[in-house]
Amino acid sequence: MKNVLTENIFTDSTSFKRLEDFFLSNSFTQTFVLVDENTNKYCYPLIASLLPSHHFIEIKSGEENKTLSTCELIWNKLTAENADRNILLINLGGGVIGDLGGFAAGCYKRGIAFIQIPTTLLAMVDASVGGKTGIDFNGFKNQIGLFHQPEAVFIHTPFLKTLKERELLSGFAEVIKHYLIADKTAFNQLETLKPQPASSAGRLTTFDWNSIVKRNVNIKSFFVEHDPREKHIRKALNFGHTVGHAIETYFLKLGNEKLLHGEAIAIGMICESFLSEKMNLITALELVSVSTLLLDYFKLPSVPESSFDQILKLMKQDKKNKDNQFQFTLLKGIGNYSIDNSVEESMLIESLNYYNCLVS
Repeated sequence: MKNVLTENIFTDSTSFKRLEDFFLSNSFTQTFVLVDENTNKYCYPLIASLLPSHHFIEIKSGEENKTLSTCELIWNKLTAENADRNILLINLGGGVIGDLGGFAAGCYKRGIAFIQIPTTLLAMVDASVGGKTGIDFNGFKNQIGLFHQPEAVFIHTPFLKTLKERELLSGFAEVIKHYLIADKTAFNQLETLKPQPASSAGRLTTFDWNSIVKRNVNIKSFFVEHDPREKHIRKALNFGHTVGHAIETYFLKLGNEKLLHGEAIAIGMICESFLSEKMNLITALELVSVSTLLLDYFKLPSVPESSFDQILKLMKQDKKNKDNQFQFTLLKGIGNYSIDNSVEESMLIESLNYYNCLVS
């Protein structure tokens, strides 16, 4: 399987020039651009002049639209335009566009080429790197998917100026996750930059996003290149996601109380840090440091105790589980990780109660 190595991911100010060079050095029978209503309005105008002649596909934004029926819309458009196996699909958007567009590309005629142009922080530091694609199915997040690597990833950090503060913060959760599993120094630096109450997102606007994105892409790429199929160390990237995905799915079903992905992952990281401390992998002081930092940045809701059974059922669908046992990636000290940890259901309930005590 072809890996997208760091040299195929362009993160500096020349990314748009690299995009032009990409089209000059490659020949496709047709080009299609996949957007949602937000990237169509705010991001597409910034790159339209750089693209060759192309067809346009617009889908609705939001995790609730990351479904098989949305893929069918894409496949119907490709089929209507007589698209063959030698076309290019450009995914211009956040994590949903990247995940769903990559999956649609991987399935159409058994695989067509695609590139990622991420427009959110979440997509820049996480979703666009690594070749994981997928859709939600029967209420379970990323239940159907495949590994399908993009030809290249073009990251243009000025797109971040188009984001609402809450969206920017959502992506920042993945930045914190990367530092927790792989960069203790960077995490400690975040602690020294703790925001004032109610000003967390405002503080983010002053960050050097070029250097932050580049560092996070390097962290993500390290794990992907050493374990492209997530058999071993790439599982480290799942820290916070076993609990987080289940909570995200639960709130998504509530409709008007939807959590953004990063917000759910922040809750997951607090709960899974608690599990790490209970299993003597981090100290009580480290648990306090992680929990305090996340709650300094994120305003998070409590998780209703009445939902615990449903959340546990959602966790049972997690792809890391083995022999009907919950399998977790946990912290092994800040800046390091421990994979394949079996956790009892009772301890998971303790972690949710711990989290609720912090936010109540």
